[in-house]
Amino acid sequence: MNFERLFDFLETLNKNNSKEWMDEHRSFYETVKTDYVNWLEDLDFKLSKVDADYYSSSGKKAINRINNNLLYHPNKPTYKDHFGAGLDKRPKTGDFYIHLGIDEIFVAGGFYKPKSETLKSIREAIDYNGDEFKDILNSKSFQKHFGGLMEDEDQLKTAPKGFSQNHKHIDLLRLKSFAAMKPLERKDVLAEDFKDQVIETYKAMLPFRRYLNKAVSV
Repeated sequence: MNFERLFDFLETLNKNNSKEWMDEHRSFYETVKTDYVNWLEDLDFKLSKVDADYYSSSGKKAINRINNNLLYHPNKPTYKDHFGAGLDKRPKTGDFYIHLGIDEIFVAGGFYKPKSETLKSIREAIDYNGDEFKDILNSKSFQKHFGGLMEDEDQLKTAPKGFSQNHKHIDLLRLKSFAAMKPLERKDVLAEDFKDQVIETYKAMLPFRRYLNKAVSV
């Protein structure tokens, strides 16, 4: 996979963010996209060997559209400044997300601002066995890779409905997102072992994602 070419495409697109430019350079986009889809296919296969419960999906299904949704975000540019891809995308569970952008590069997973029903299920799981969740968050592996949960600026200032302000896990119950992220740099993506880095990150995130996915499926 030629990630140098991928970043070159994104930087050029960002300077010429229009449908006219994309139409003229469609072959450039398709070459980069096909290359990345094939890379995702191989990663998908290798992750299926790591996790017996892995939900396989093709690279074409994993990769997100390069177009912004202008219907809901009319002020955004026509095209994104990144390639996003979600793997292990079993319906109604949190996926494993890879973000390769001009300014932001990271691997993430879990639930970012989930629907109220999903959030309620996670809170009920924490109420039932929050100690197990905290053990996962405080484990050496999780702390090494992620340092903790992603910051949630939208968290509640008081206890959610149905829970006591004095609950032993009130710090978690107030959250509206349960996601972990590992920031990366371009040099990491360009390194020969980038795919191995992603696989190791997947392994480190697995107990966290399994806990959450069980919470929303029970």
